[in-house]
Amino acid sequence: MDEFLAGLSGGALLALPWMFEFWALPHQLPPEGAWKTWVIMGGRGAGKTRAGAEWVRAQVEGARPADPGRARRVALVGETVDQVREVMVFGESGILACSPPDRRPVWEATRKRLVWPNGAVAQVFSAHEPEALRGPQFDAAWVDELAKWKKAEETWDQLQFALRLGAHPQQVVTTTPRNVAVLKAILNNPSSVLTHAPTDANRAHLAASFLEEVQARYGGTRAGRQELGGELVEDAEGALWTAAMLERGRVEQLPVFSRVVVAVDPPVSGHSGSDACGIVVVGAVTEGPVQDWRAVVLEDASVQGASPDAWARAALAAMARHGASRLVAEVNQGGDLVQSVIRQVDPLVPYRAVRASKGKVARAEPVAALYEQGRVSHVRGLARLEDQMCRMTTRGFEGKGSPDRVDALVWALTALMIEPGQAAQRPQVRVL
Repeated sequence: MDEFLAGLSGGALLALPWMFEFWALPHQLPPEGAWKTWVIMGGRGAGKTRAGAEWVRAQVEGARPADPGRARRVALVGETVDQVREVMVFGESGILACSPPDRRPVWEATRKRLVWPNGAVAQVFSAHEPEALRGPQFDAAWVDELAKWKKAEETWDQLQFALRLGAHPQQVVTTTPRNVAVLKAILNNPSSVLTHAPTDANRAHLAASFLEEVQARYGGTRAGRQELGGELVEDAEGALWTAAMLERGRVEQLPVFSRVVVAVDPPVSGHSGSDACGIVVVGAVTEGPVQDWRAVVLEDASVQGASPDAWARAALAAMARHGASRLVAEVNQGGDLVQSVIRQVDPLVPYRAVRASKGKVARAEPVAALYEQGRVSHVRGLARLEDQMCRMTTRGFEGKGSPDRVDALVWALTALMIEPGQAAQRPQVRVL
């Protein structure tokens, strides 16, 4: 590095800090091709704002300060005018902070716009007022945090009508993903391109204590995948469980359980291409009135492509880790073979076979009702199980393969909460 810097002229050294393509991370550079919309989707602190600000610079700046660039009329659209001003314009990674002194635009507060030395103008708009985009026209636009706008679809539509100047008007969307229709529609548009990065990709510019804290708190959760991983975590239409429902039920401290069970949903076969063997551990507090009973999902110990001996050992190991009192296993596919496999590993394990007489949805609905009542919580680190849960709908499972993890969860909660609760609420008949 020293040798490289020593070989630069004085002017080159002065210019180097402002040459973003030299310093940028891969997801911060625009993809090649004749795209209309570039979506930069990333976790919190992944460098999305800096990428958006630098892209605007690249559009409006010419070779010299007074030379025209590719764009002369730019729309800056955020959730509110204040957020556009404080983040996109004046923020630490905003346009003013990224601009070299001889090309820095001037902020005209009364007109809510930036004006560059070459005459290019960027106007500020709020997503709360989509009608304000009627009339103006642009050849470039930067849209920030679109996934959280309350009037996202209406504002986006108005912007598309306004983006009509120049030979090929383009727009950049910088956002942390959310499961909203407008973002999914943009991503599915053939003229859109995507770059993506988690928060950790920008760790060199983030406080180590921040990364440690958020990973400890949100790692392994659906919220963590969205806010830190920058992933679009979707809920299926008509889902029995939603991401919001699961996040509301997150638990940090465990109670003293009345019972803990491990439920197993064995695969039809045991090879690398088969479905996973669902193994889920649940503890429950079942003291007092039935309506006060509570359960916590403690672990998803499911294994993929395991032999019968391997999944049996994995289930028994989960029992040992959590001090479970019983192993519950579905036997629709394997019948007596399931019990035989388990008994070969541990002949004395407390075991109960269960057989499905209803469809998966019918079995899952009473369990989903427990979640709606706030009676089931999850520890962190159950992302794969929660993914399957959010794809279980009133019409069936809308994912690939079998919902093996969900099946195991349903059997565990049925054994701990549903069946004992039904028995406790049956009227007691006294024989005189």
